[in-house]
Amino acid sequence: MTRFAALFLFCATPLFCQSNSGELRLRVTDPAGLAVKTTVQIVSEGNHYRSTLSTSDQGRLDVQRLSYGVYQLEITQSGFAPMSESVDIHSSIPTEHTIQLLLPTVSQSVTVSTDKTLINPDQAGSVNQIGSGQIENRLSSIPGRSLQDLVNSQPGWLYEGNAVLHPRGSEYQTQFVVDGIPLTDNRSPSFGPAIDADDVQSLTIYTAGIPAEYGRKMGGVVEVNTLQDSQPGFHGQLALSGGSFDTAGAAAQGQYAWGKNTFGASASGSMTDHYLNPVVPENFTNTGTLGDFAVNYDHELTSKDRLRFIVRHELSRYDIPNEQVQEAAGQVQTADNLETMGIASYEHTFSSAAVADFRTMVRDNAIGFNSNANSDPIEVFQQNFFREEYFKGTATIDRGRSEWKVGFESDNLFLNENFRYHITDDTQFNPNAPIDFSFLANRPDLEQSLFVQDQIRFKNWTVNAGLRWDHYQLLLNRQAVDPRFAVSRYFPSAGLVVHFSYDRVFQTPSFENILLSSSGAFASISQNFLPLPVEPSEGNYYEAGLTKIFDGKLKLDANYFRRLVANYADDNLIEDTDISFPIAFRKAVIYGAEAKIDLPDWRRFSGFVSYSYTVGQAWYPVTGGLFLGDDAQGLPPSSHFHDSQDQRNTVRGRLRYQLMPRLWVASGIQYDTGLPFEFEGTQQQALAEYGQQVIDRINFARGRIYPSFQVNASAGADVYQSDHVKTRFQIDGQNLTDVLDVIDFGGLFSGNAIGPSRSVALRLTTIF
Repeated sequence: MTRFAALFLFCATPLFCQSNSGELRLRVTDPAGLAVKTTVQIVSEGNHYRSTLSTSDQGRLDVQRLSYGVYQLEITQSGFAPMSESVDIHSSIPTEHTIQLLLPTVSQSVTVSTDKTLINPDQAGSVNQIGSGQIENRLSSIPGRSLQDLVNSQPGWLYEGNAVLHPRGSEYQTQFVVDGIPLTDNRSPSFGPAIDADDVQSLTIYTAGIPAEYGRKMGGVVEVNTLQDSQPGFHGQLALSGGSFDTAGAAAQGQYAWGKNTFGASASGSMTDHYLNPVVPENFTNTGTLGDFAVNYDHELTSKDRLRFIVRHELSRYDIPNEQVQEAAGQVQTADNLETMGIASYEHTFSSAAVADFRTMVRDNAIGFNSNANSDPIEVFQQNFFREEYFKGTATIDRGRSEWKVGFESDNLFLNENFRYHITDDTQFNPNAPIDFSFLANRPDLEQSLFVQDQIRFKNWTVNAGLRWDHYQLLLNRQAVDPRFAVSRYFPSAGLVVHFSYDRVFQTPSFENILLSSSGAFASISQNFLPLPVEPSEGNYYEAGLTKIFDGKLKLDANYFRRLVANYADDNLIEDTDISFPIAFRKAVIYGAEAKIDLPDWRRFSGFVSYSYTVGQAWYPVTGGLFLGDDAQGLPPSSHFHDSQDQRNTVRGRLRYQLMPRLWVASGIQYDTGLPFEFEGTQQQALAEYGQQVIDRINFARGRIYPSFQVNASAGADVYQSDHVKTRFQIDGQNLTDVLDVIDFGGLFSGNAIGPSRSVALRLTTIF
């Protein structure tokens, strides 16, 4: 009760915080300065944002959580001349903008052009944006993966098994920042439920030039802005979906705004027979059920004070896929995850040049794992739980050409681990290993940080400079000071931005089973065991690149990057189980190049194509983690090997064509050259365990999975449309080439993972 009372007191105090998005406060008047109630179309091609919103009776419109960039405002109001103006959103300080409509004249005309919104001249590093249009028309996903699939479509990102995202070769180093709150634990389907894409308005994705306010998990940062309709009255949407693998789902979102209050709620549920990536093509025991709901309330206390509360609850229950031997034995292993979080935020605007915000979050997360008596060769049980209490604050001050942002974070996790197993086939284990083993422990993970950053804009130059201090205390007590720097130069006549960035990063290890893997409990299992504490990763990220506009319609982003990381993070499995824990290698060097061509809208066409080239090498010895038996005695010497995400060539693409105003078609491709693997057995053993279909996709001579090429196709139609209601229908066909997509093969640190076969998905969405 003391903690919750403290939270209440903090919420009543004008403190700090905000993510890297801005707010537009628009006022529309007539020539005499009187308010005009009208509709405004807001467009940013670079951010894939296009929305038509209405002003209030007082001529005002507040649009929150706009990604940084240039926006075009267009107004066509009866009795006035058409107006088109641009506004630059580059600060978390609300941007005040007034449009004064003019009386029509015979000779007056206005040229509407959105080509200038395709590039952000103030962007000092490479940032990928996914807007509402891309989210609405996205490819359908297996339940629990819609958000991850959107991120995975961007250059530099790829999957290992079960939709675990790996940005530029990083393992378990992705953070999702949801409405300003960072979630640094694994958000893949195999670790718990995720936010549904139908509840999301936009995504901003960083892999370099990362602001100093973000830390701890630095492989990639995904800012998630959930839906929030700023219109008065009741608005929302309902989505129904279904398709192959007996998949079905429903999602609903609604919001009601009146006066200075806004109340919103969302809920979704889904089920499928293909939740995780199976280990064999037969897709044994792979059902999943998910559900979530959220409510939020905003209240504008005054014109300078805003208060917001959010409560979110998510759950997932699913099976662990069997191999052929396990299926024959009758093994059934299940897992579940429940998460509940509450968020409170308070924002105060001191002036047009200063804003402060405070945000706090309390989260409970429980992960369960159970096995039946037929499990082969081991029954595994796990009931892990953590509570997180998070505080963050920022203050932003605009001083003309310079904008300062300072802040702090405090993240307190209280870890509870409960693990046990029972061996059912002792021939596959050390003869001295006990038949039964259990472990129970708890410990706090305390992390704090301070940061300061400055954005300097001078003519066509933009410089972002920041400094961050982090403190990490769990099994180890470590701290670090990390500078961040990014610079860009805009050439207006060429439609070109060139940029360079340097990020010094301090990355805390994953806390999944970190207490178990670092304890001495395994002394009863093996005489030879070596628990090494996992040090935080520290590294230097470099990137150089450019953004170029062609004919005002086509945007090219191209980057070269290099990452040098000490104590490179990875994961391993406990014995013959699916329970993972963190490990670390001495160092890693990862480098490569990326390019993306974006076509927002040209003669009914829109789409993108991206290419990534990545080379990753990691060096022994292993410097952190748990090792048993022979592994504890013979840790590899100082040699190097291919990083498990060393996929040399990756291509993603999608092209959409508007056949007529209410009908469109699209097609896309996905090409992967295949990940490396290290298999300890023989090819004959692999054949007996996984079958000929899998073996045909494996190149044992090169130690790599063979390349895969997949084609998808979609069609969509607006089946009903009125002034207030629109209903869309979409059908998607995926993996039309029906390739057996072996993502991972049973190697040293990763098991098998096979992607979905040819499938069809349907989605019906009503917006009101």
